[in-house]
Amino acid sequence: MDAFYASVELLRYPQLKGLPVVIGGGRRSVDEAIRHVPEGGTLADIPVDAFPRLKDYVGRGVITTATYPARQFGVGSAMGLMKAAKLCPQAIILPVDFEEIRKYSRTFKQVIREVAPLMEDRGVDEVYIDFTDVPGGQRDGGRSLARLIQKAILDATGLTCSIGVAPNKLIAKMASEFNKPNGISVVYEDDLQARIWPLPCRKVNGIGPKADEKLKRFGIETVGQLAARERDWLIQNFGKSTGAWMHEVAWGRDNRPVVTESEPVSMSRETTFDRDLHAVRDRAELGAIFTHLCEKLAEDLQRKGYVGKTIGIKLRYDDFKIATRDQTIERHTADGKTIRQVGGLCLKRVPLERPLRLLGVRVGALAKAGSPEAMAAAAGGPALRASAEATSATASLF
Repeated sequence: MDAFYASVELLRYPQLKGLPVVIGGGRRSVDEAIRHVPEGGTLADIPVDAFPRLKDYVGRGVITTATYPARQFGVGSAMGLMKAAKLCPQAIILPVDFEEIRKYSRTFKQVIREVAPLMEDRGVDEVYIDFTDVPGGQRDGGRSLARLIQKAILDATGLTCSIGVAPNKLIAKMASEFNKPNGISVVYEDDLQARIWPLPCRKVNGIGPKADEKLKRFGIETVGQLAARERDWLIQNFGKSTGAWMHEVAWGRDNRPVVTESEPVSMSRETTFDRDLHAVRDRAELGAIFTHLCEKLAEDLQRKGYVGKTIGIKLRYDDFKIATRDQTIERHTADGKTIRQVGGLCLKRVPLERPLRLLGVRVGALAKAGSPEAMAAAAGGPALRASAEATSATASLF
């Protein structure tokens, strides 16, 4: 989907279309802009001047996404909002409305399934689709079906999307970026050298900043330069698995199927604070945040029908170092209080002297609620030992 988070907000505030807008900086509880709705008016009647500007933002939030006019100033996803304010101070800033995002995510995916049932869900705003056996899927190299999907999504949601059509998932992902927004790019096997090889290595999904930096030290900046290296050389310098994989992707080879169903390994919730918080001085605030995260994570699990046995926490300190701890309990759970208690026990095992930038909680070892796996440990027996220990342990923590 094209600038999904921002585009959903523009449906709510159509007066912001064509303007630089960034999404980030915290969750929506009460929309500040609503206070400026003219009497008898709607959200669309709020004056543009009433919306908060990026230049006035103070905090350490990051950008979730930005409209294309904002991107022209060099603003992009995962960029710190304070840094973005120097590039585009006039941009309007809006918080993420997760409920609205989830609603539109479910809607556009259902639209796709009605046209092309073989769809792999890759997150809130991205999917892979198998056109192979869909009627008309091969017409014009898949362009006709892609156009049909675009129109169906636009009619159902008012949102645009960009589609890459290619022989495999690797190239389709890269092609989807060629013609944004609302574009369709068809890449054939014979297009590899002309259209893929000139791209920077970072355009390959899976080559991150560290690997890219190392490649550049060897004088490898494009996919074509990567393809020119021998497989054995890549293995020698990047390891057996990564080196072999780099050789395959540089030559456009990817045999991964479109997976229509997959079980999540874990679910998590985390938040980055606007200011550093200390476990002692800010105990009440941290406690409330941690409880809220556990409650929301429990709601996620219950809504999706999962329970888990391994509960973990994640901290990022003011020096950006990260600490994680987890605890495996006897019974699967999706209970917010249990997650809070066991998470508190995990917090007992990490240093809490330094101020904190981020706090997160995770539940892993998931099973479907009511499944034999989930029910096995729950059949009789004593209460959760980990939970009982956590109840007393968390008294001295936030």
